[in-house]
This record gives sequence, structure tokens and C-alpha cells, in this order.
Amino acid sequence: MASKKQTQVRLEPDVLAAGKDAAAARGLDFNRYVERLIIEDTTGARAAGMAAAQRLIDEHGAFLDDLEQQLDAPYAQPGAAA
Repeated sequence: MASKKQTQVRLEPDVLAAGKDAAAARGLDFNRYVERLIIEDTTGARAAGMAAAQRLIDEHGAFLDDLEQQLDAPYAQPGAAA
């Protein structure tokens, strides 16, 4: 395995905070999160994942919408439009 190189980036404080929160939500440290984003973006993995998600929505979107309505029904406000 090749040795890793260090670099520096400058981010707005809110962008840095959002990145750290996203990394923590995925159980990653910030460096690994940034590395993963770059790898996914440059290898096409992110685009492939987005395309697969779009196919799922295209093929099963109506079913998922119906399921969501059924799951939300018990919590609907009385008299609210469906």
C-alpha cells in the first residue's frame, strides 16, 4: 500500500461542521470521510449508486408512496386532507 500524503483544504465553518457531522453519522473520521467522497466521485461509484437509486424510484416509486401513506395514516391529523 502506498503511503498517504497530507494536504490542506480551507472550508467555511458551516461546511466543515456539516462534513464532520456527516462523517460522524457514518461512523467515519473526517479524513476518511473526505477520502471516501473523493474515491466515490472519481471512480464513478457515486454516479452508479445514484443511477441505481433512480431506477428503484422509477420502478417502485408508486408502491413506496403508497406504503409511506399507509405508515403515516395512524398519525394523520383528524380532518386533514389525504
